[in-house]
Amino acid sequence: MKKQVLKTIVAVVSLFALSVPVHAQDTLKLTLEEALEIALSDNLTVKVADMEIEKTGYAKKGTYASLFPQIDFSTNYQGAIKKQVMVMGDQSFEIGKNHTWSTGFSLGMPLISVPLWKSLQITVLDVELAVEKARASRQDLIDQVQQTFYTVLLASDSYNVYQQNYENTLADYNDVKEKYDNGSVAKYDLIRADVALQNAKPAMYDAKNNVELCLWKLKALLGVDLNMNIACKGSLADYADQMKNVIVNSEVSLENNSTLKQLELQDEMLHKNYKLQIAKYYPSLNFSMGYQWIAMEDNMKFSQYKWNPYSTAAVSLAIPIFSGGQRYNSVRQTRVQREQLQLQKENAARELEVAVRQALSSMETCLKQFEAAEAGMEGAETGYNIAQKRYEVGSGTLLELQDSQLALLQSQLNLNQSVYNYLVAKSSLDKILGVTGNGVNENR
Repeated sequence: MKKQVLKTIVAVVSLFALSVPVHAQDTLKLTLEEALEIALSDNLTVKVADMEIEKTGYAKKGTYASLFPQIDFSTNYQGAIKKQVMVMGDQSFEIGKNHTWSTGFSLGMPLISVPLWKSLQITVLDVELAVEKARASRQDLIDQVQQTFYTVLLASDSYNVYQQNYENTLADYNDVKEKYDNGSVAKYDLIRADVALQNAKPAMYDAKNNVELCLWKLKALLGVDLNMNIACKGSLADYADQMKNVIVNSEVSLENNSTLKQLELQDEMLHKNYKLQIAKYYPSLNFSMGYQWIAMEDNMKFSQYKWNPYSTAAVSLAIPIFSGGQRYNSVRQTRVQREQLQLQKENAARELEVAVRQALSSMETCLKQFEAAEAGMEGAETGYNIAQKRYEVGSGTLLELQDSQLALLQSQLNLNQSVYNYLVAKSSLDKILGVTGNGVNENR
């Protein structure tokens, strides 16, 4: 029900996105869970993966159809350019007619065909592989959407920090200007305050532009109209509260990793293919039956044709003897392919193990950085408030005030960056482990 509501909202907003002026459009505010739901429903990559499953399903049914009788209807015409001559003693005469027509039905089916049975097993694995690839596409999309969503939050929080810094700088400038007008500070302080104010603007504008760029990327991943106005609910501070009680568990398992699962399925397919190549040495038994009508005349008057029916049934046994080494080389080729895949699996497992350790190490580092940044920000806020009061009463200098403000700005950015880095590392780790968080159902 929730999914249908989201799709309805997206459809309605998309319908009016091009016809309504940008300033008049309503903004669609999304949580991370809602963004993932929309992406898993409308992203083109996911749709292509689902169609691949459908395609391999049809291929599987087509292979199973080979077990059933194949019935065909055919019609043939043969015209005599020069009739065959039969000689009996001293006499010779032509045989046959000018026009020969035949039509009828034919039926054929395998009774014993080991290669066909083995190929059926391969098609079943082919469907499983397509399903696993679709799961990998969803996990990759979830990781991309999560990281982009976090990037939007980081850009938004950074913009808020720079905006707050600009407002603080503006307040300091107004205070300095008032004191300069009263003659209590030198013009040098007014110039420094003005320079600080002007320097605060570019960073704020750049942060605002980064928000728009990140939102465009998020809209592309969600598969919605780029002209639609969307916004991400929440902030990195929401996740910062969760990080305070996080314990990084180094005991992880790669059993759900999609890359390894795909390699395992490919290895099993090669094993079945190896048996298929061996099965080509086995005899095969086929059954066929036909029912035909034939007519032979010297004219084209179909109404006068006499159609003579006849039927046949046959059982054919084929025993492979010699193929110039084709079957033998196919067996050896499949064996080498499987050995290659074993090495690829081992290499992939090692790389994934390294990636897991890197993600865990990054998460631990981010937690330490978060604790340090949180403590630093508390001190920076206190220092800025003290410097501001000191400057107001004339016991502090403008340089002290600006230094404390810069320290506050940097501590806020460091705190946001540590939370963002942790969330990105966790998202990457979830993708490697093949798990899905945020209450999202990836199987659609």
